[in-house]
Amino acid sequence: MTETVLQIGTRAFSLGDVLLGCAVLAVLLLLGLVFALWRGAVARAAAEAAAAERAHEMEAQIQAILGTQGEMTGRMQTIAEVFGTRQSDLASALSQRLDTLSHKVGQSMTETTRQTQESLSRVHERLAVIDRAQANIHELSSHVVQLQQILANKQSRGAFGQGRMEAIIQDGLAPGAYEFQATLTNRSRPDCLVFMPNDVPPLVIDAKFPLEAWTALREAETPEATKAGAQRFRQDIQKHIGDIAERYLIPGETQETAFMFVPSESIFADIHEHFDDLVQKAHRARVVIVSPSLLMLSIQVIQAVLKDARMREQAHVIQTEVAKLMEDMGRLDDRVRKLRDHFGQTAKDIDQILISTDKVMKRGNRIEALDFDEESEPAADRQLLAGE
Repeated sequence: MTETVLQIGTRAFSLGDVLLGCAVLAVLLLLGLVFALWRGAVARAAAEAAAAERAHEMEAQIQAILGTQGEMTGRMQTIAEVFGTRQSDLASALSQRLDTLSHKVGQSMTETTRQTQESLSRVHERLAVIDRAQANIHELSSHVVQLQQILANKQSRGAFGQGRMEAIIQDGLAPGAYEFQATLTNRSRPDCLVFMPNDVPPLVIDAKFPLEAWTALREAETPEATKAGAQRFRQDIQKHIGDIAERYLIPGETQETAFMFVPSESIFADIHEHFDDLVQKAHRARVVIVSPSLLMLSIQVIQAVLKDARMREQAHVIQTEVAKLMEDMGRLDDRVRKLRDHFGQTAKDIDQILISTDKVMKRGNRIEALDFDEESEPAADRQLLAGE
């Protein structure tokens, strides 16, 4: 037993030591096994307790779920009943709405049909108006063609300008304030003479506008034709301005300025826009280029001047009439004053009459107050009658 059987380093172990160590090791192993078994039993007991607790909790949850399911079942039944009631109400409301909508749709369709028929009738009326307008346009186009034919002829074109000028003059002035185709001392015959007041020389208006060159200028399609047309138009206008200044501006017989009438506003505008040199030359020659609107405005100014002159001529008549009017106003004032005096005297007489009637009424009241049945003092009665 004391014999060395194992040596570890410098330490020697005998058989008894080894056996003792093995016994101690076996005891330790047995103790570890017992502890492990105890821990497993404890763990199993804890697991069983936890499982039992979980089972209890699950049972409680299942009971709660079953209770909730019962409540949900009751609520679902209630909701089903409510839905059934609401569904019937909704079906009834939908039926009423559909009936109302059908009625309204029927009325709307009837109204729409009526409005459509009215619209169609108005469309037919407007188509008839359009047909008449188209006929008028066709007639107007024929008139335009005739007007173009008139303007293509020099004599007819002159008559057209003369007609427009005469219409403006006749609309704006009195018959004795103008004269057409009058003869001057140099035997020239202007288209119109407008007489001025106070022995002032008349105003000359010429309506013979050279339109051939203007037509050629408007119809030009190439730059060369346009340039040639503009040159021809400038020459014709210059010559016409010179003829007016030479023939119609007679010192002491006519005004120092004459009007050259252009029968178109567009031609007048183009002249001032593209031929400003012609306008300046006309001003230097004391010839004023006027359009229909400017001629109308000038005639209105002349009419105002003539009216003012007539008023000045009749000023003494107006003064005489005003003096007579003042005399009539003086007589009217005297008569009104006399009438006021009469009314005052009448008012005084009425006041006196009212005083007398008042006295009569008072005396009547006193007489009515007398007592004839009982004896009274005569002095008192006399006093009552006398009003004392």
